Amino acid sequence: MLRSMYSGISGMRNMQTKLDVIGNNIANVNTFGFKKGRTTFQDLVSQQLAGATAPDGNNSGGVNARQVGLGMQLASIDTLHTQGSLQNTNRELDLGISGDGYFVVSDGDTLFYTRAGNFYLDSEGNLVNSQGLQVRQVDDEDSIGNPINFADLLGEDRDDWIDYIESFSIGADGSINIINSDGELEDIDAQIALAKFSNSEGLQKAGNNLYTVSANSGDPRYYAPGTNGAGELVAGTLEMSNVDLSEEFTEMIVAQRGFQANTRIITTSDEILQELVNLKR
Repeated sequence: MLRSMYSGISGMRNMQTKLDVIGNNIANVNTFGFKKGRTTFQDLVSQQLAGATAPDGNNSGGVNARQVGLGMQLASIDTLHTQGSLQNTNRELDLGISGDGYFVVSDGDTLFYTRAGNFYLDSEGNLVNSQGLQVRQVDDEDSIGNPINFADLLGEDRDDWIDYIESFSIGADGSINIINSDGELEDIDAQIALAKFSNSEGLQKAGNNLYTVSANSGDPRYYAPGTNGAGELVAGTLEMSNVDLSEEFTEMIVAQRGFQANTRIITTSDEILQELVNLKR
């Protein structure tokens, strides 16, 4: 009886974890660049009541082992880095990635990686994300280039660089095309960098739509968009969350019923224990 109760407890605990992951997915259904989570389970060690025996070679066949399972446990909480749909915004600094790769942003000391491409220009011409982290440009495969600053790229002062620009656009290869106030195309030698990893699912979430390198993600490799398997940029779009609400609600029902079934195991075991106690009356 006690074995069944503890099995039920393990099932309840892990169904709650599954619901926690589902709740976070649903909460982020409209978060740009969000990648949904998924829980998987595995059984716990089983108590062996009798071992297996082999056939004796005469008239006696083999006998299988007799084991009683002791419940279940969490096997993994995966982050699924599948492509989200691209939503049109028609804003020059909204960039979606079609394919593999992550934007590279930094606070000066630490590098972060993100699929959320809603970028902005600050007062000094820095290309930044919504937290003010600076977007990096391509240098080579093994290192990150300098932060992208429009004033520096144009060789202008950081106080009045904006007067020099008539318009700009960002190409699918991450190149920055600027039309100056004289209507001339400026030759800008800079491309927005994308990072690739041997195991993207090993990246660690850092909040604010950001990821950091982990011990199992592999080292980042930096490429221009559209090269070496990196995706291309689609200007005027943002990548939506890859959460499918119909799938999440279905998994929520499965988790809820799994939780309820495990509570029934506990209450049924309790009723049987009560009957045993009543034998002494």
